[in-house]
Amino acid sequence: MGQATQLRPGMIIIHGGDLFRVTAVHHLTPGNKRGFMQTKMKNLRTGIGTEYKFRSEDRVDQAIMDNRQMQYLYAEGDMHTFMDTENYEQISLSAEDIGDLLSFLLPNTVVGIEFHDGKAVGINPPSSVDLEVIDTEPSMKGATASASYKHAKLETGVTVQVPPFVQVGDKVRVNPADGSYLERVK
Repeated sequence: MGQATQLRPGMIIIHGGDLFRVTAVHHLTPGNKRGFMQTKMKNLRTGIGTEYKFRSEDRVDQAIMDNRQMQYLYAEGDMHTFMDTENYEQISLSAEDIGDLLSFLLPNTVVGIEFHDGKAVGINPPSSVDLEVIDTEPSMKGATASASYKHAKLETGVTVQVPPFVQVGDKVRVNPADGSYLERVK
C-alpha cells in the first residue's frame, strides 16, 4: 500500500477489486481545501477508461507484477503473438492490450510483458526504439537542430517530429512512451 500522491502514469493498481493502469495523474490543491490526485485509469479487465479523485491521504494498493522478456513475433488480425525468450512459450495479446506501443513494434523486438496472477495484462515499453525513416521532407542546406521540426514517417507507419537534418533512410531513436525523437542513430 502506498499513498495516492505517489501515483504515476503507467502504474498498475488494484482499485475496487479490479486492476487499473493509471494513464494520467494531476495533483490539485484548490485554495484552502485539502489536496487530491485527479487520475485517469483504464480497467485492464474491461478496457473501459475512468476518472477518479483520490484524496492526498488515501492509500492505494499497487499490483505486484511479474515481468518477463518476450519477443514480438507476428500479428494476425487484431491479435499479436509474443514468445518467451527462455522457454519458447507463446502468448497472444490484443491490440487494445498493447495500446499505443503497437505503433513502435517491429517483429523480433524484445519487450517486457507484465503478468498478474499468471495472466498477461500489458507491455512494459522499452525506453527507446530505433526505427528507419521512410518518408520526410527533403533536408535544408545548413539546417541544424533548432526549434523547427518536420514530420517523418517511420517504417512501422507512425509519424513523429524530427529535426530538419534527418533524411529518408536515416535511423532515429524514439521514445515509445510519448513518440518523441531522441537522436539520430549512426
